[in-house]
Amino acid sequence: MVSAYAPGKAILFGEHAVVYGHPAVAVAISKGVQVSLSGSDSWTVGNRPLCPNRHPHLNWLVERNNLTDRPMSIKISSELFPAAGQGSSAALSVAAQLALAEFSGLSTDTVDAAITAHQAEAYAQFGRASPTDTATSSLGGCVVVSNNLSGTADTIFRASLETPEGVMEWDIGTVDLTYDDMPHIVLGHSGAPSQTGKMVSMVAELISENQEKKQDLDFIGELTLMGLVALRSGAWEAVGMTMDVCHEKLRSLGLSTPVLETLIEAVRPHSLGAKLTGSGGGGCMMALTYNPERVAQTIELSGGRAIITPMHCDGARVLKS
Repeated sequence: MVSAYAPGKAILFGEHAVVYGHPAVAVAISKGVQVSLSGSDSWTVGNRPLCPNRHPHLNWLVERNNLTDRPMSIKISSELFPAAGQGSSAALSVAAQLALAEFSGLSTDTVDAAITAHQAEAYAQFGRASPTDTATSSLGGCVVVSNNLSGTADTIFRASLETPEGVMEWDIGTVDLTYDDMPHIVLGHSGAPSQTGKMVSMVAELISENQEKKQDLDFIGELTLMGLVALRSGAWEAVGMTMDVCHEKLRSLGLSTPVLETLIEAVRPHSLGAKLTGSGGGGCMMALTYNPERVAQTIELSGGRAIITPMHCDGARVLKS
């Protein structure tokens, strides 16, 4: 048996704007996805046949790794809420790529895994996908994605993608968060699914019909740069304030929901900042706080489900038996 693990993620700033070349900042979280492979007579996922429509990421990765004629059983174990803005599909793609590569004797370098998993995500999302989720899941820690890092982070690699809007390119870098007494992140699941491909397409249609909405994405890009400066200097109150303003812009794009708004408003008295995280339309909100247990309890009392995670978590890895 071959197994690999990849963490989920939380986006601090830059949702949706990153698809159009603006920066995004994300951190890996303490929950993730494990993918295990074992020999079989046919390709299966959880004892069911591998189906291109049901498992587009996995099917694409199997074909990309030239393993169609080497059937295996794929077992997936996830600690993440599905379709909740925690990067569950990206973590699945990264972990699956590492496991498939390990099985085939190919490179298990996390940068290679990030690049290949990003392509798998784009295939499953109608040709549009930022590398934020896959890069964060692969590298771990705090990741910055932008069309030009300009010294804001240490560059690790560059990603490109042919999209319906043309070729997009991003620089991917990391920020070392080594401050003492860092706040925690608390994620609150709204209970409703968030469909990334659908929400990305909705925003694309919105800005094509109303160019003023494109200004909201541009402003999110500016906020992300401001938040990144605060993050690098450990100015956590400023980080929280930037999260709050970023959420207002995401809400103006129609990406929030009544349940997300309820959870966000409930935790604000106990948080430095709070916002939706991920593609929106459901899924999760997040709070930055020095009182994570209180925030988690508030989320649960308000009808959500909470996960507490530190600001720094390790990235993807092959699990040695």
